[in-house]
Amino acid sequence: MDEVDKCIATLKPDSWKGYTVGDNTNKDLARHPWRMDDEKLVYPFYEKIVKAGYDIVCVHKGLYPTSVEKRWPHLTPYATVDDVGKAAKDWPNIRFVIYHSAFRWTGAPGASAEGYAQFEKTGRIEWTTDLAEIPGKYGVSNVYADLGQIFAQTTVTEPRLCAALMGQLVKGMGADHIVWGTDAVWTGAPQWQIEGLRRLEIPEDMRRKFGFAELGPADGPIKRAIFGENSARMYRYEVKKAAWRDDRFAALKTDYERRGRDPSNLRYGFVAPS
Repeated sequence: MDEVDKCIATLKPDSWKGYTVGDNTNKDLARHPWRMDDEKLVYPFYEKIVKAGYDIVCVHKGLYPTSVEKRWPHLTPYATVDDVGKAAKDWPNIRFVIYHSAFRWTGAPGASAEGYAQFEKTGRIEWTTDLAEIPGKYGVSNVYADLGQIFAQTTVTEPRLCAALMGQLVKGMGADHIVWGTDAVWTGAPQWQIEGLRRLEIPEDMRRKFGFAELGPADGPIKRAIFGENSARMYRYEVKKAAWRDDRFAALKTDYERRGRDPSNLRYGFVAPS
């Protein structure tokens, strides 16, 4: 809590981020996992930031395939989303952004294939389906799903799984509660992911079977909302006043094109055969 006070006083963040599994990078050292609905430990934090005028809490969830669970089974309960609903209901004035949409099947070789096999068999995807059901189950509208990492790791290797993820999130949470993320530090320049979502459509047979809506045109309302409009609204960013056409990044782009567009920012890598 002292660190929270320090951040409020000196850093003045736009939002807060936490890892419920504790030390996510060094799980062997994770001695302090926590739950979002822990009234004694975490609710005082919510109270403190709300009083300071903050209303966005981002929480890392998911990315916990069976290979990871075998090594750290005691942390698995903290990677799920069964603590999100109560926290959201108890704190309706906080927007909770669940990073990676709590998608479990990532990281390990073959994990995405396991995820698609699960969807084909049950119609569910751990733990993203659970997340998508929270608004309806708890009657809340303050839970958001982030696409960081999960889109990159499914759109190429298991495109139907990617389509199913998008269909479930849009159906359960609404297109206005999904925010774009690329995790570019792990997956390289994000342009290929942007183009991937621009082109993605949920197959007709999947829409018919599960009642998923079409994602629509590349520049349609659903994709525009996901790419930026939702985040802009959440962070109270006035898009119409944005100077993105003549800001520093626009100047860098102009210089890049003048120099011959080198490096190309093409994504290189290996896709395992199915």
